[in-house]
Amino acid sequence: MVCTMAFLRALLSTARMIRHSPPLSAGLSADDAVLLDAPDERLSPALVAAALGDHEPAAKLLATTRDSADWENRDRYLGHLVAFARGRDGWLVDWLAAAPRDPDALLVKAELSVRRAWESPARAERLREVGPMITAAADADPRDPVPWRLALDHARGTHATHTAFESLWEQAVRRSAHHYGCHVAALRYLSAAWYGSHRECFDFAEQAAEDALPDSLVQALPVRAAFALLLDSQAAGRTTSVLEERIDTAADLAIELSAAYRPGDPWPAEVRNLLAYVLLARGRWAEALHQFNLIGLHATSFPWSSVSEDALGRFLDARDGARLQVASLTPLRDRAGHGRPRGHYA
Repeated sequence: MVCTMAFLRALLSTARMIRHSPPLSAGLSADDAVLLDAPDERLSPALVAAALGDHEPAAKLLATTRDSADWENRDRYLGHLVAFARGRDGWLVDWLAAAPRDPDALLVKAELSVRRAWESPARAERLREVGPMITAAADADPRDPVPWRLALDHARGTHATHTAFESLWEQAVRRSAHHYGCHVAALRYLSAAWYGSHRECFDFAEQAAEDALPDSLVQALPVRAAFALLLDSQAAGRTTSVLEERIDTAADLAIELSAAYRPGDPWPAEVRNLLAYVLLARGRWAEALHQFNLIGLHATSFPWSSVSEDALGRFLDARDGARLQVASLTPLRDRAGHGRPRGHYA
């Protein structure tokens, strides 16, 4: 009888998936339309020009963010430009030759140097060598918090003490008290993988989220802490119930944050991708599927690259998995409407 019931449940689950999967796919972008780390309308022309060897659009874009103190977008655009420069940096070389003291060019140079140093087997030594580049970028515009975010990342890789890190953190938040990138850098330093623990990570993230401005991405810090814990827990095969409660609370807060932005908005895309991952890990299939609907075309490398070499493929597989799970749990018929007349006036 037990085997028969299990077989019947499997049959019902399959029938539900077949019936409900097509409607659930209606709100999702087609697989071949989804882009990984797609640039927005301001960044795209700068990347196209850089591919042609022209640094001027990138220079104008970063100068605009600096002049308007748009530090969040400045950090985000910097990341995309540096990712491109890792493979093709001729435009950056020309930019530095033309304007060796340009604050924006110095910032791109420093970030690129730090990323390359992180890839070296002699990471700490290489990072120490690029320290003066970070200092030069910070001195070029004392208002800018982004070089201090870079300094925080640099400090983590050079095994800076807590005291040294706190000094850098003070400089960062003095320039922008709610800068998301600086908070992420601090969270990484405090993580169990580096110089802290999961509890320290959650404590910092939850307090920062509580202090954050309305609709600030800093409110997503707890879900980043949750992700780090989930990765460790999956490797170890266990978590504690107390930390599981904090994971779910973090996810709930991130759901509220996600709802504050329009569907398909590229700005919260990474947070939504991260949230979808955490919701899937917690078996909250319908909520995860809703986040995939909100994500639209904007898959992001993080968090998927942390669990797969094929970040886009992992994203698409996770999205399909959420859809199939929701379909398998949806009743074949609406029980509340069972037996009602189905004519014109139903």
